[in-house]
Amino acid sequence: MLKHYENVIIITPILSDDQAKKTAKEYEDYIIQKKGKIVHQEHWGLKKLAYSIQKKQSGCYHLFEFLLNSDLISNLELKLRQDERILRFLTVKLNKYGIEYAEKRIKKLLKKDE
Repeated sequence: MLKHYENVIIITPILSDDQAKKTAKEYEDYIIQKKGKIVHQEHWGLKKLAYSIQKKQSGCYHLFEFLLNSDLISNLELKLRQDERILRFLTVKLNKYGIEYAEKRIKKLLKKDE
């Protein structure tokens, strides 16, 4: 059964913006390959970190909201852990309130873009 997840990855700032987007695209393709569905994604760009990670002061943030079989989350996280381009990541299973909040946030962003 597909469950609703949200994942934020912090990509090393050594990569260019295009390379960071390409890295995020690899994980998008991985989720789709595993019969998941991307609900929403946002590229937040380069941001300053609150504390240094691997001697880096900034990182390129990318958010994924997706549906995926819960058995495959551990495989995704293992892949993220092994990737040297990823400084940190956080995967959260969304409950009904989290899903409602995410939908409101997306609608607000779409309204702002118009």
